[in-house]
Amino acid sequence: MPTLHDVIVRPVVTEKSSIAYQTRKEYAFEVHPLANKFQIRDALQQLFGVTVTGVRTMQMRRNAVMRGKTRGTTARWKKAIVTLKDGDSIAVFEG
Repeated sequence: MPTLHDVIVRPVVTEKSSIAYQTRKEYAFEVHPLANKFQIRDALQQLFGVTVTGVRTMQMRRNAVMRGKTRGTTARWKKAIVTLKDGDSIAVFEG
């Protein structure tokens, strides 16, 4: 069972996640593969002091990659898309 700081691995800041933040106030995070929605909600509320209203999770598949002549795959990972109460925000995505 992952601990509080192991649940949230990192924020996912891409063009797509930035647009989702600006239009729908949704935040994207890479989370521990064994973490469930309740653990993700509790970890965000305790770490950032915000009120989470919704959590959606998805398993990101492996992608085939070529590095020179070598074939391989990227690691699979779990992504969580989180919506917050109106007025709450997380500073990582600001600016």
